[in-house]
Amino acid sequence: MEAVNTIEIIGYFASVMVAVSLMMKNIIWLRWLNFVGCTLFVVYGVFISAWPVAGMNAFVACINIYHLTKIYRAKANTPAAA
Repeated sequence: MEAVNTIEIIGYFASVMVAVSLMMKNIIWLRWLNFVGCTLFVVYGVFISAWPVAGMNAFVACINIYHLTKIYRAKANTPAAA
């Protein structure tokens, strides 16, 4: 049996991260885990020259960062309860 190489491991880990992210009830955890999974898919896609995989996941990673930024800014602007 052929040994699994590092790039394949990155791809498998990316798949697991995206799948786990979709099970989160907390939107912040969902966005962070999905961001990590997408970033790993970008790395995977670049290494195997799968440009649609890399491009689409880079786009989704940017969407996650956008929404995380919005969430954290809204929390920072919300006055703390007394």
